[in-house]
Amino acid sequence: MKTLRDTGVLFGRSMRHIVRSPDTIITVLITPVMLMLLFVYVFGGAIQTGTEKYIDYLLPGILLIAIASGISYTAVRLFSDVQTGLFSRFNSMPIGRSSLLWGHVLTSMVSNAISVVVIIGIGLLMGFRASADLLGWLAVTGILALFTLALTWLAAIPGLTAKSIDGASAFAYPLIFLPFISSAFVPTDTMPTPVRVFAENQPVTSIVESLQSLLHDQPVGNDIWVALAWCVGIAAIAYFFAMRAYKRVG
Repeated sequence: MKTLRDTGVLFGRSMRHIVRSPDTIITVLITPVMLMLLFVYVFGGAIQTGTEKYIDYLLPGILLIAIASGISYTAVRLFSDVQTGLFSRFNSMPIGRSSLLWGHVLTSMVSNAISVVVIIGIGLLMGFRASADLLGWLAVTGILALFTLALTWLAAIPGLTAKSIDGASAFAYPLIFLPFISSAFVPTDTMPTPVRVFAENQPVTSIVESLQSLLHDQPVGNDIWVALAWCVGIAAIAYFFAMRAYKRVG
C-alpha cells in the first residue's frame, strides 16, 4: 500500500513536469500529424488500400508512430533523473524502491494516451470514421495501452544505462521507422518479396491490422493473438532487463 502511495506521488511529480513543459507533447505530436497530413493529402490518392478513405486505413499506423515517438521522452526523463542523482537520493529515503521507476512508467502511459486522443481528434477532422462498437473501442484501447507499456519498459533500459542523452533517446528511431516497413501505410502484398516477408512477420503489422479490423468492425482473426503475444513478450523481456538495470542504479 505504501509503495502505491509513493508511486502516486512520484507519478504526480513527473506529470507536473509535463504540464509545465507542454512542448514535450507538442513535439511528440508534430511528426505523426505531419505524416498523416502528407500521406492523406499528397500520397493518399495514389495508394490503393481497398478502403474508401485512406485516413481510415492510415490512422492506426500513425498512432503507433506517435507512441514510439513519445516513449523516447521516457528514456530522456529517466536518464536525467539518473544523472542528477535523484535515484540515489530517493533510494536512501524510506520510500518503495520501485516507486520512482513506476512513476515514470505511469507518466509515459498517460502522456501517450493524451497524444493518441489528440491524433484521433485530428483524424476525425480529416474525415476518419470508425464503425466499432463500445467493445471494439475497448479492445483498441487495450492494445494501444499494452503496446505503450511494452515500449515504455523498453525505453527504461537505455534511460537507465545510457552514457549520454542522445544515447538514451536514439533507440526510439528504429521503432519510429518500423511502421514504414509494415502494413501501416500500404498493403504488404505490394512489396518486393524480401521486404514483404519481413513486413508480415514483424510486430507492427499484426498490431496495425488488428486495430484496423477492430475500428471498422471486421473479423480480426489470428492477428489479435499475434499482436498480443508480441506486446506481452516484449513487455516481459524489457521489464526483466529494465529491473536488472534499475537495481544497479544508485
